[in-house]
Amino acid sequence: MAGVRNFRDVGGLPTADGRRVRHGVLFRSGHLAHATEEDAAFLGGLGLHTVFDFRNGDDIALEGPDTVLAGTRNLNMPLSDPAEGAGFWHIVRVGDVASLHELLGDGKGEARMADAYRKLILERTGEHARMLALLTEPENPAIPALLHCAAGKDRAGTSIAIILLALGVQRSAIEADYLKSNARSHRYKVVRGDGSTGAAIDPAIRELLRSLFEARLEYLRTAFDTIDERWGTVDRYLEEGLGLTPERRERLKERLLTD
Repeated sequence: MAGVRNFRDVGGLPTADGRRVRHGVLFRSGHLAHATEEDAAFLGGLGLHTVFDFRNGDDIALEGPDTVLAGTRNLNMPLSDPAEGAGFWHIVRVGDVASLHELLGDGKGEARMADAYRKLILERTGEHARMLALLTEPENPAIPALLHCAAGKDRAGTSIAIILLALGVQRSAIEADYLKSNARSHRYKVVRGDGSTGAAIDPAIRELLRSLFEARLEYLRTAFDTIDERWGTVDRYLEEGLGLTPERRERLKERLLTD
């Protein structure tokens, strides 16, 4: 698509019991704010029931609201507090090399991202519980569903990973799908305050920003490790942390998996 980055169908991923995620029921992407008419027509043809938009108010103010898709429910479910990062993202957009190095250099960018993934697991159980509840409603479930944030990498990536864990998808397959966000055609288009983007951005600044805009296994594995450390097992995390009962989990599998 011309105006939507990082879009893909999660169908085809294998589960530990030999099944696969059904095609055409679970999608992920970056934001839909810049979708063209052709993009919207394509998305409209998917028969989407719900678009989960995990962006916060700052994201939406920067990029704009999602393009409206006829017959599709758009559910804004912020997975980060706009107040906690507004100053940070201002420096990312307009800061010089020195200020960005102070903010992100010497491993600080990587540490910030790992902490963000940890918080997505520990502090967003309510939102993720609601997401799973909507996907497993007995009547009128939120499927087919498209999950997105700004880049479709971190908040959407973690949420997709949670669904895939509930389905029994192997972690190696979840990680392989996550890393697809690094493909050149999928990457978030960073635009600096001066309008520069891509190769026009100072190489030293591009290097400093890499920790924020790359999908890295250590980030996703921080989320997995946090589940293991806090709950001991994925099963306990899903049931005790997110309220996904065995009955609802089986319903999720029936809807999203195929033999």
